Amino acid sequence: MNLQTETLSRKGKHVVCMASDFFYPNTGGVEEHIYNLSLCLIKRGHKVIVITHCYGERVGVRYLTRGLKVYYLPIRVFYSQCALPTMICNIAIVRYILIRESISIVHGHSAFSVLAHEVSIIGKLMGLKTVFTDHSLFGFADMSAVLTNKYLQMCLCECDHCICVSHTGKENTVLRAKVKAHKVSVIPNAVDAYSFTPDPSQRDPNYVTIVIVSRLVYRKGVDLIAAVIADMCPRYPNIRFIIGGDGPKMWLLQEVRERKGFQHCVTLLGSLKHSEVRDVLVKGDIFLNTSLTEAYCMAIVEAASCGLKVVSTKVGGIPEVLPDDMIYLAEPNVCSIINSLEVAIMDIKDGHFVCPYQCNTNVRTMYSWMDVTRRTEIVYDKILLNKNKPLGLQLKSYLSCGVWPFLLVISLMYLLLQLVERVYKRKHIDIARDLKL
Repeated sequence: MNLQTETLSRKGKHVVCMASDFFYPNTGGVEEHIYNLSLCLIKRGHKVIVITHCYGERVGVRYLTRGLKVYYLPIRVFYSQCALPTMICNIAIVRYILIRESISIVHGHSAFSVLAHEVSIIGKLMGLKTVFTDHSLFGFADMSAVLTNKYLQMCLCECDHCICVSHTGKENTVLRAKVKAHKVSVIPNAVDAYSFTPDPSQRDPNYVTIVIVSRLVYRKGVDLIAAVIADMCPRYPNIRFIIGGDGPKMWLLQEVRERKGFQHCVTLLGSLKHSEVRDVLVKGDIFLNTSLTEAYCMAIVEAASCGLKVVSTKVGGIPEVLPDDMIYLAEPNVCSIINSLEVAIMDIKDGHFVCPYQCNTNVRTMYSWMDVTRRTEIVYDKILLNKNKPLGLQLKSYLSCGVWPFLLVISLMYLLLQLVERVYKRKHIDIARDLKL
């Protein structure tokens, strides 16, 4: 740890590197979490940078709001916005960034992110502290889940602390990654309630509008959405569906609309920018979420902040997110979802609903990015007290995962770090100046 980092640490300030394959211009819950957490940490006096892979022609260093510095590394995407898990090809450039920016804590995000795990392992071999935030739930039965869980277990062997966004997520992570429970904290996501404000004047009083904003993938229950539309539209002529988002399951919704002749009551908006989501939400009376698995659903909180009644499947950590008077929970099947929608529609017709502006106030009270930031700071302060382990003890920890060849990978990464140190010494790397805004 160099002089600049030691000075910041003495002042109670941290130098943090957020690492993930998922960041802007890509949109989603992980991207929004990293962005908002980084801005709030900067606002509280910490230094934060982000490492992610390139997006199209967006390669190199970019500066975002409040001087947030983002390194878009020249790494090819392998599958579903994730880099190829080589473990060794990016050692030199990651080491250079971590030294140049005087990083003391590496904070990885998302179990799907290969880059987050690679940067965390490299940081740990360099003697830095590591934190990992898990945003998802996984099963245990299918082959993809087994492989992902084992990979996550290997990568988290030496992680100083883990953060989950719900208590259900914590239980899931402890079981599948075999992380000790005392090393896992629960810190939920948050929503900027000042950006997601109600506007009842945008609603059409002649119809009950159901809004869906989601990635159109299997995990989000698009098959359930298609079945619900096919059942309800013929029976309720005053219902309108507005669907925002894109994905591999878009064809299914298009097929249902065209075959059934629902062009007048089903609107498909396609991909939306995050800045456009609020303008879509305020047009609706009900927000529908049909996720099959979810650690924490930010979309339903954004919808509640805009004053919509929320109907959601009762899966994962969703029951923890909103109080009973702001959400209708349903089992992940068509009949249960339709019953919950019908109850919500009757409540709207009878005037039994919470004032939209009161909903916004409630969300503002329950969820705040500054509160999330303060709780994350406690984790950062705690892990700085941990002692760094020598390579031998680190290898012993990795051995506990039961995958012996992974020790060879970690050993090779360590040897390559030593080789890079000899070729391009730490003392020859210029320390980046902090951008003051």
